[in-house]
Amino acid sequence: MEEKRSYKNTLLMPETEFPMRGNLGVKEVEIQKCWEDIDLYAARLQKNEGHPYYVLHDGPPYANGSIHTGHALNKSLKDFILRYKSMSGFYAPYIPGWDTHGLPIENALSKDRKVNRKSMSIADFRKLCEQYALEQVSIQRKQFRRLGILGDWDHPYITLDKHYEASQIRLFATMAEKGLIYKGLKPVYWSPSSESALAEAEIEYYDVSSPSIFVAMKSVKTNGVFPKLTEFLIWTTTPWTIPANMAICAGPSIEYVLVKTDNNRLFVVAKNRLDVLKETFKWTKVEIQKTVLGADLEGMTYKHPLYDRISPLILGEHVTTEDGTGLAHTAPGHGEDDFNVGQKYHLDVFCPVDSRGFMTSDAGPRFQGLFVDDCNGEVIKALTEVDALIKVSSIQHSYPHDWRTHQPVIFRATQQWFASIEALKTDILKAIETVKWYPTWGEVRIANMIKDREAWCISRQRAWGVPIPIFYSEKNTPIIDKSVIDHIADIFEHEGSNAWFEKTATDLLPRGFTHPDSFNNIFTKETDIMDVWFDSGTSHHGGMLDKGLPYPADLYLEGSDQYRGWFNSSLTTGIAWV
Repeated sequence: MEEKRSYKNTLLMPETEFPMRGNLGVKEVEIQKCWEDIDLYAARLQKNEGHPYYVLHDGPPYANGSIHTGHALNKSLKDFILRYKSMSGFYAPYIPGWDTHGLPIENALSKDRKVNRKSMSIADFRKLCEQYALEQVSIQRKQFRRLGILGDWDHPYITLDKHYEASQIRLFATMAEKGLIYKGLKPVYWSPSSESALAEAEIEYYDVSSPSIFVAMKSVKTNGVFPKLTEFLIWTTTPWTIPANMAICAGPSIEYVLVKTDNNRLFVVAKNRLDVLKETFKWTKVEIQKTVLGADLEGMTYKHPLYDRISPLILGEHVTTEDGTGLAHTAPGHGEDDFNVGQKYHLDVFCPVDSRGFMTSDAGPRFQGLFVDDCNGEVIKALTEVDALIKVSSIQHSYPHDWRTHQPVIFRATQQWFASIEALKTDILKAIETVKWYPTWGEVRIANMIKDREAWCISRQRAWGVPIPIFYSEKNTPIIDKSVIDHIADIFEHEGSNAWFEKTATDLLPRGFTHPDSFNNIFTKETDIMDVWFDSGTSHHGGMLDKGLPYPADLYLEGSDQYRGWFNSSLTTGIAWV
């Protein structure tokens, strides 16, 4: 039998100490340990000390749960850029940040850790929230470092840090001094599932099926233009808002027709909606009795079909003939356009819905206690009983939802705190033009978002967040005073924002503070907290300027969802400060 030959000794192979297997899971840990031992990040900075800065400002991830692939991609891209800039000779520090306030942490304590929030004070609950948030920061920091990301991990900016909170409050004081902060009654996105107002950035849209109803409102006064039996036909996909109907709005330049239908009823609708409505209602015989402009309808009145209430016909430029009947059901307590036109005509801002989305006693005994979705069906029944319901069907459309609970939101008029966008709009749009956007369509996208905004609702009805540092006099007058707000910032810097919930108003106010509307020097505190986007949006102070970095940054690198979020709030607060 021939002996088996080995040819390996006949090959001229290079000799190396490298092992045959990469074994990266082990080697990466050793390499990262080496980087830490030699403090590679500090050495990299020292190498380029005195050179021009290159500042990439970190958009703070939310401190809740382990990192995911999106986090890994985001942080890796930032690391690539900063390594390249460092090798190009720039002084390129990297200060990571974390967003740590808000509803998800409250929910995590209540659901995952079974914390009974009602069994403890707000201050004690907030301490648990802080502890939980810092645990999440610790977990994520370890995971980010495991990716090999170089940065100042021992000195990040964290929105719950007392120094960061103080910086945020001082920026708020500056905005207040400029008249940008105000309180007002206005319909806002309201989440019954969160029991809180939401900003536009906290809204996402899903397709839903909603009831679509056409309702006839009987005329009371027609100013001699129409017969007495005339009915004004409106349309809505939110029947639960019918109890809050305070007017019908017509477009001043839209043509309207009085039509006589099969059953001899007289309806007023927009002329160019008539063909669609004929098909919708299966009208076979329709006679046009008269044609008028919307401007001719102003001042007419009608009776609400479910209440002993006479309401006016009014005019609004927002009315279109793209859908419905061309006559807009107007409930100032439940829509922004409705609210704005209602202010012009001095209509009541009637909102018979509570914070949980249930109808109040103001809606009447039949609807009181019903959740808005359940109220839809009951309103339809009530309208049917009085022969006011012309048609009901279902419609598929895009509807706003709470991005955290993924539940539908409603428009609900409440007293909220706002930051004016209108007053800053020109300067923000100019600033947008100075930024280089990748991709280029980003500039148009964010500019359009700013153009369409008038105010930013910054108040939230939650516990875990930075309190809005406003006091009220005995006459319930809000005290918006920069010196007082700066004083609160000083307290937060030493004690943290929990001081707001642990101290009385007297203890928090400057010694000897008086106000003409408080004869007995009795003051109360605002209970709302700030929108978390205000927290992260002020990171140009707490995460940059306060840490000795130049502002503005050279680069913000985040996902496209931040056009409506962090990019938006950072721009607004940055321009407000400048």
